[in-house]
Amino acid sequence: MPLHLACRRLLLLLAAVATSPAAVAESNRSSNCTLFPDAEFVRAAFLNVTNFTPPLPGRRACRPVRRLRFPSRKLIGAVNWAELGNLSSLLTVDLSGNSLQGAISSAFWRAPLLRAVDVSRNNLDGALRFDDPSSRLASLNVSGNRFTSAVGLAGLTSLEDLDVSGNVIRTAPEGLRQLTLLRRLDLSRNEMSGRFPDDLPPLGGLVSLNISYNNFSGVVPADAVRRFGKSAFFQPGNALQVIEDDATSGRKNRRRAVVIAPAAAGAAVTAAALAFLAACVLTRRGRKKKNGKDGKAAVWEDEEVVVGAVKVAAAAPVVVLERPLMELTLADLAAATSGFGRESQLAETGGRSGAAYRAVLPGDLHVVVRVVEGPLAGVGEEDDEAATAAGFRELARFRHPNILPLLGYCIAGKQKLLLFEYMEKGDLHRWLHELPVGSMDTEDIGIDTMEAIEDRKPAGDWPTRYRVILGIARGLAFLHQGWAGSGRPIVHGRLVPTNILLGDDMEPRISDFLHPNDETPESDVYRFGTLVFELVTGQARWNETSTSWARGVIRNRKGLNLVDDRLRDETMGTEAEKEMAECLQVGLLCTASSPEKRPTMQQVVGLLKDIRPAAPAGEPSPAS
Repeated sequence: MPLHLACRRLLLLLAAVATSPAAVAESNRSSNCTLFPDAEFVRAAFLNVTNFTPPLPGRRACRPVRRLRFPSRKLIGAVNWAELGNLSSLLTVDLSGNSLQGAISSAFWRAPLLRAVDVSRNNLDGALRFDDPSSRLASLNVSGNRFTSAVGLAGLTSLEDLDVSGNVIRTAPEGLRQLTLLRRLDLSRNEMSGRFPDDLPPLGGLVSLNISYNNFSGVVPADAVRRFGKSAFFQPGNALQVIEDDATSGRKNRRRAVVIAPAAAGAAVTAAALAFLAACVLTRRGRKKKNGKDGKAAVWEDEEVVVGAVKVAAAAPVVVLERPLMELTLADLAAATSGFGRESQLAETGGRSGAAYRAVLPGDLHVVVRVVEGPLAGVGEEDDEAATAAGFRELARFRHPNILPLLGYCIAGKQKLLLFEYMEKGDLHRWLHELPVGSMDTEDIGIDTMEAIEDRKPAGDWPTRYRVILGIARGLAFLHQGWAGSGRPIVHGRLVPTNILLGDDMEPRISDFLHPNDETPESDVYRFGTLVFELVTGQARWNETSTSWARGVIRNRKGLNLVDDRLRDETMGTEAEKEMAECLQVGLLCTASSPEKRPTMQQVVGLLKDIRPAAPAGEPSPAS
């Protein structure tokens, strides 16, 4: 073996506490498997629940409990939720459609990896209390119960889906405003009082909202009616003023107020609505004509287009860098995105810029149009259009097979829009974890079969996942090299799965790296290490606690116990098993607690190449 390869191999092995992959594999295949107390926790949790089959006493448990899925099983009784909070690997719980009773202990929400819970359609009651909850919880459905309140929601910082409909909650829960990642919210069919929109999460991040059949008050603007539908606000008990315009009322050039209120309060609320309308200054957006003749794109009657609630000149030029002869204006982008409307808007995927819209430009050019919010690295002052344009052109020269390229830009006053290549396969989180947030896992696995191999549709085989790991490392190493000749590294600062996009060739492309930040290259290396853990284990949303736990398992030579079960069938006992063990060791190196002990991304690329020296034909050359 050449000397430089031997040195890299030595670095990897020393960091892994001198443990060879073969020894790791042999240890994990031995009869002395790692035993988990999870079966006892589950037995204690369901001790007073009828129609539940507990695990057999004394049964060996070589695998942790990750999923409890018992929907519509005629379960009756009270669960000891605190015992379930002891399951350190529990990811999802589905106990919907049963007859469970009592309150949910706040200790349950402390399960560190918990990410989705569905206990809808039971007889649960009392207060929902979230004291020190899991920071990973992304989906919560408690609809169709008898809960009276929800306390501590502000601690659910990763929550994206929340359904508390069909309970008897009388006051809008405090902490909703802090749920900035929330995408879907259903508060309907309660007895909830509150003020719209002050007591709700920021409406800009929501894609679905229902507050019907409550006692809310306030004014619902027309754009909220367009986004969520009038039925989301209809309830006989609400004193809401709903403003409709052309799109919702079906009438031309008019906006009207529909007051949804009790009949007894009709006069007072109607007067309030009239006063509100008298005080409103209603402006009209640019109007789009129907498609012109000869298949030409739609044109705009007005001279302005609304982008991000700001009116800008429709004639502002759009520069497509790879097609300099293409003549486009902001009006053409507006036509291609339905006026930057909701139907063209892409769900936010962790980006730090503004809203993003999909568009198809002439020549069948599929792009993502992203509205820029805040400064960009390498771009001139906001008020200097020439310097800004020069900065965008410099960014467009920053090319690498594992970096999402900038295709073009538009400068319209203070509004700036960037054009990127549209990636059909989406981001790494969606690909790796398959199901959309809020859906429960599809397999039906109980504790009595927890040693069985889970039957899930694979999210890529191991060679594909290794290719993704190596590609991310190459792209990050390229960023850390910095601008040509400057010697100044570009630090991403938010390397998460939603910022890794996948091409048709499954080559990863790093996006959202243009924002200046105070992070260091070592912090990027740490985040890369957690991405390695995620790709090998199949577990989402890594934090400091779960990373520390995984590091302990790997140091104790039990790393292969962490391997994603979707890979286990085809890879255990093969060469791929050794490769996965070595990749986990790379993740161990990258997540060292001391930044100075972490390797550079150039070194990481070398280590990963050593794991599989004969890369498949057609792979791009490494960043080094």
